[in-house]
Amino acid sequence: MGKAKKTRKFAVAKKIISPKDDRVKSNFEKAKKSVALEETSKKARHVDQAPTALFFNYNSQLGPPYHILIDTNFINFSIRNKLDMIRSMMDCLLAKCIPCVTDCVMGELEKLGSKYSIALRLAKDPRFERIPCNCKGCYADDCLVNMATQWRCFIVATCDKELRRRIRKIPGVPSMFISNHRYTVERMPEAFGAPR
Repeated sequence: MGKAKKTRKFAVAKKIISPKDDRVKSNFEKAKKSVALEETSKKARHVDQAPTALFFNYNSQLGPPYHILIDTNFINFSIRNKLDMIRSMMDCLLAKCIPCVTDCVMGELEKLGSKYSIALRLAKDPRFERIPCNCKGCYADDCLVNMATQWRCFIVATCDKELRRRIRKIPGVPSMFISNHRYTVERMPEAFGAPR
């Protein structure tokens, strides 16, 4: 015996909207989001202009007399290692050096109290150039990074490893630090006095 064919009766089965239909609320919201993402991706991206003083990673703005931005801990470690700052910088770079202190670094030294009074007195030396910064109550490391990226004519002197890591990311800005009771410069080919 064979099967009897059943003919489908029209208008008996209920019609259901497919879940992929645009009229379903969740699909409508997803479509809106995808359209918004496409519009944002089409907008022009802002790319910072490369400084004209850089020839690849070589910075042509750096030249004697060198301006050196000094961090708080660099002054403290120089005192601990009994290094005369200006003379040691000149021995390292074999050129005239002008140590520069920002307002944030001075504020940080003043906050440290009487324990670091010698460092504060050294930073107030007339041979040190005082650089006003526009940041209000900013963290000193952020201030130094901003100054270095904005001008790119400074060498940043610090013994802080985290700050040195941030300085390495800025092309054309060398960093000075203390190793083996001497000053050393990183990423600067003209520093003939620096120990290798």
